[in-house]
Amino acid sequence: MIMQRSVLLLLMPAMLLMLAIPGSLSAKSTKVQDSNINIPAVERKTNVSKKDLPKPTQEEPKLTDEEKELLARLVHAEAKGEPFKGKVAVAEVVLNRIEDHQFPDTVKEVIYQKRQFDPVANGEINKPAGQEARKAVDEALTPEDKVTEALFFYNPEIATDTWIRTRTVIDEIGDHHFSI
Repeated sequence: MIMQRSVLLLLMPAMLLMLAIPGSLSAKSTKVQDSNINIPAVERKTNVSKKDLPKPTQEEPKLTDEEKELLARLVHAEAKGEPFKGKVAVAEVVLNRIEDHQFPDTVKEVIYQKRQFDPVANGEINKPAGQEARKAVDEALTPEDKVTEALFFYNPEIATDTWIRTRTVIDEIGDHHFSI
């Protein structure tokens, strides 16, 4: 009841104003006059490259020394013989997964998630990381120079899983395809 009264009190002045202005309720009031209105056009890009996208302004991910070492061992095992940029991208895939709601929230959980990384299955994950792999992890932890937004990577020459080939490839670095 109080709400209805408040609405009436708000609408009453507008209704009185319409009655006071001649022709405001007639068909004449709907006539549109010709006029030039300059509305600036909005530029629309249809082919947007990753360079055109704004860089994320996120904080540097905080990892423990143990997490960094585990990630470096994965990079070492997965990206042996790949260019440095490819090693960084492999580390970034793990970090991207941590940020994505579809995956676990820690380095260890992402790496040891069932059937995700061959080095876990074949034991290569237990071998020590090389210095370049550690450096690649440090680089991946610097979000200003992000190499990839990918959630997956594979080598098309040796990958046997057909599902991975259905993913959209967004980067090719060395022998790896990086996809979302």
